[in-house]
Amino acid sequence: MGRVIVVANQKGGVGKTTTVANLGAALAELGQRVVLIDLDPQGSLTAGLGFDPYSLTRTAYTLLTRERVSFGSVLRTVNDRLVLVPASVDLALLDVEIGADTQHAFRLRAAIESSRVAADFFLIDTPPNLGLLTANGLVAARELLVPVQCTYLAMRGVRGLLESVGRIHDRLNPELELLGVLATLYKAGSEHAYEVLEELRVTFPSRLLSTVIEEDDAAAQAPAAHQTVLTYRPQSESAGAFKRLAAEVIRNGRH
Repeated sequence: MGRVIVVANQKGGVGKTTTVANLGAALAELGQRVVLIDLDPQGSLTAGLGFDPYSLTRTAYTLLTRERVSFGSVLRTVNDRLVLVPASVDLALLDVEIGADTQHAFRLRAAIESSRVAADFFLIDTPPNLGLLTANGLVAARELLVPVQCTYLAMRGVRGLLESVGRIHDRLNPELELLGVLATLYKAGSEHAYEVLEELRVTFPSRLLSTVIEEDDAAAQAPAAHQTVLTYRPQSESAGAFKRLAAEVIRNGRH
């Protein structure tokens, strides 16, 4: 089985979905076989890659609520090396439908482990909270990537997230490790963004990834064209940054 990386932060708007889509595409460009998994009921990753989360019948929701469903049967092809487990709006009802039993947090992990899909990476996008969907991602993964927007308020939430992740590690998934903290939406020329980035370097001296994802219109516009930024504007700063991030993930990750 390939490396399973969950991208999580309980704060919204920090670049989780953008990171999953474009890191996945960059890894695929480097020859890796990548599965993206959309666990967010908003379905932004799914919609941004050209699929309708309101009309799909086999989705992440299917994997989490039905036994003996083939992992491969829910996949949608993005390109030759990149496939997607799409989200559907039904995911919003998951907590109500299957309850809060901790065993329900293992459903995605079981689906991945029983999968016969050949992949080098599974990248999991999570909603901006620490509910059952995010718990499924944290239990399924062995590596956690935390995108942090370069603003003071976004940075303050990271410590609380890592404390919650520590509880998941201790109680449900002792294999989960922090792959790294990723600085995102960095505004070049902003003194505030610079100060936040420097504080991140002090706070996470060995865990802050060297790649910094700058704020870039190309990355924001690409989902409207149902593309990743690597195909939408391959010469953009964002495309280059995600290629550097992919190389860093390959170098630094757990095997």
